[in-house]
Amino acid sequence: MPHALIVHAHPEANSFCTAQMHEAAHALQAQGYTVEVSDLYAMHWEAELNRHDFTQDIEGHFKPPLAQQQAAEAHTFAPDIAAELEKLERADLLVFSFPMWWFSVPALLKGWVDRVFVRGVAYGGSVGTFVEGGLRGKRGLLLFTTGSLEEHFGPGARDGELDVLLFHIQHGMLWFCGVQVLAPVVSFAPVRGTPEDRQRQLGVVRDAFTTLDSRPIIFG
Repeated sequence: MPHALIVHAHPEANSFCTAQMHEAAHALQAQGYTVEVSDLYAMHWEAELNRHDFTQDIEGHFKPPLAQQQAAEAHTFAPDIAAELEKLERADLLVFSFPMWWFSVPALLKGWVDRVFVRGVAYGGSVGTFVEGGLRGKRGLLLFTTGSLEEHFGPGARDGELDVLLFHIQHGMLWFCGVQVLAPVVSFAPVRGTPEDRQRQLGVVRDAFTTLDSRPIIFG
């Protein structure tokens, strides 16, 4: 039975962003997936990578990649990181669910990547990057909302081309670690729509997560 991990970062449990995350989870379950959700705000996730991420003593200058690699070899990650690494290991599908803030992910989600995509497990050390990345064999995609309308994205448009804006996430985080990246599922400016518009968009999300096997591959 395939397993999905959804890493969700929105501070409002009743937001449209959270609603579409639940819609995606239900669609995956209907397809036979088991689904696990890391709701970072609800978990009070600590976004800061620091010495407390490790149970081993760190002497001298703190070099995070080196400390991560040593912890990967010695199994000395702090409990919150160890728990997320176990979830990540179980996952066949990884979904980042978030509102696009400042043309990127919320800081809490970036902090999850900083602390969980660790050297020696997700990349580097005894594993490589891209096709040799530690997360190879997994698929992933972005599920997010925007504040701008769809026509504000594109060549020459006000907000720029969406694939360019997402490059640092899709290529620099997911594909860098070996995750095969599927085309993102985007809900443009739900706050500007009517309740009927938002219901229709939830249907789009449901359909997208029901047909993942036919979704275009962006990287990998």
